[in-house]
Amino acid sequence: MARLPEDDMRRRQRRRRKVRALRQRLAQTTNPQQRQRIIAKIKKIAPTAPVPDK
Repeated sequence: MARLPEDDMRRRQRRRRKVRALRQRLAQTTNPQQRQRIIAKIKKIAPTAPVPDK
């Protein structure tokens, strides 16, 4: 069964919302271990998305 364009659009929108939420959490986090964990999640969801260093 072929994928519908609406499904692809929802999947991409969900990914963007998730990455945006993770970046907000990353901005608020000061613990280095938590920062590394959040950065790993961002890279897993969107490998090509830029991740802020600090």
